[in-house]
Amino acid sequence: MKLAVVGGGSTYTPELIDGFARLRDTLPVEELVLVDPAADRLELVGGLARRIFAKQGHPGTITTTADLEAGVEGADAVLLQLRVGGQAARNEDETWPLECGCVGQETTGAGGLAKALRTVPVVLDIAERVRRTAPDAWIIDFTNPVGIVTRALLQAGHKAVGLCNVAIGFQRKFAAMLDVTPDQVHLDHVGLNHLTWERAVRLGGPGGENLLPKLLAEHTEEIAADLHLPREVLDRLGVVPSYYLRYFYAHDEVVRELRTTPSRASQVAEMERRLLEMYGDPGLDEKPELLSQRGGAYYSEAAVALASSLLRGTGDVQVVNTYNNGTLPFLADDAVIEVPAVVDAEGARPLPVAPLEPLYAGLVAHVTAYEDLALEAALRGGRDRVFTALLSHPLTGQYEYAEALTDRLIAHNREHLAWA
Repeated sequence: MKLAVVGGGSTYTPELIDGFARLRDTLPVEELVLVDPAADRLELVGGLARRIFAKQGHPGTITTTADLEAGVEGADAVLLQLRVGGQAARNEDETWPLECGCVGQETTGAGGLAKALRTVPVVLDIAERVRRTAPDAWIIDFTNPVGIVTRALLQAGHKAVGLCNVAIGFQRKFAAMLDVTPDQVHLDHVGLNHLTWERAVRLGGPGGENLLPKLLAEHTEEIAADLHLPREVLDRLGVVPSYYLRYFYAHDEVVRELRTTPSRASQVAEMERRLLEMYGDPGLDEKPELLSQRGGAYYSEAAVALASSLLRGTGDVQVVNTYNNGTLPFLADDAVIEVPAVVDAEGARPLPVAPLEPLYAGLVAHVTAYEDLALEAALRGGRDRVFTALLSHPLTGQYEYAEALTDRLIAHNREHLAWA
């Protein structure tokens, strides 16, 4: 089995490598290729990756290359984890929207649109090259914004599934609170990427006992603190929202915070500098503790499980991003949603979900409409399309903001926008 990781020079990659090494019975990787144009980073990450495999006794080979076609040739699956523009572009995404009183964040709002505009054309180019070189390979997309990028891939006819670590993070957290193993916990996880709610936490499968009321009764303070929301919000909702919902439920509070604190991108950039120094130590043969602060917790386990299901046809249930196909009847079939799905060699098929309550359905429909327009802007370009997408977003919604944000977005991203 051969896997290729595009964006393999990411500081995330040792987390992925550690998962491949630990879970080799689930996903017996024989050849792993890390693909990245950043030669210096790739050399450091590749060296540590090989040491991790060696320490854990993994027999597979790890190679590195800047040549995409050579890296993906013959691959069974290709994982995408790239960041167009790097942390510098992310820092701008998190900064200039604040000038207009809007949240600055890399996957939602105006910053999220900027990332989509930079990313979608690059990902589609990569995917076309993968299709020519490894036509049977599955594409697993971990590149944000996952929902929009996955929809772009699916609409272009690629064999693709989107992956996010939010659901597996909740699964692990709730399992620890309940003192059970994670595989016993099934989430009623529903919505869009980075716009989801946990409506039930069941033991043993979709029909198991719902222990979410117990969790909320006994652990509300802890859960609320993790989400940076008042416990009263959870008490009133009776569900657990993704932490990304704070940008919607406490938008102005978040803007005030972001205006007075260093951007997350600047913090991550410093972490990456330190991590790369660590990766260059020939005595380091395991992922360092600092990596846990980088983000992407449990990404490796989610990626291994998804790749295994796709390549081995196991039919496991996993939370993924895939076509709606009637699951949420108020959305078009080709909307991309994030829900539990049966995953096998044919792809991902969402499980039925209970009707979504109006409080959540309204926001899901609104953001889906924005994603439609964002993808159109990413594919076709043009100031008017950028403006329309921003005007449609629930975190913008006023024409003055949309006008100002459009000008700033284009000014800060001109080098990445072929049409600008």
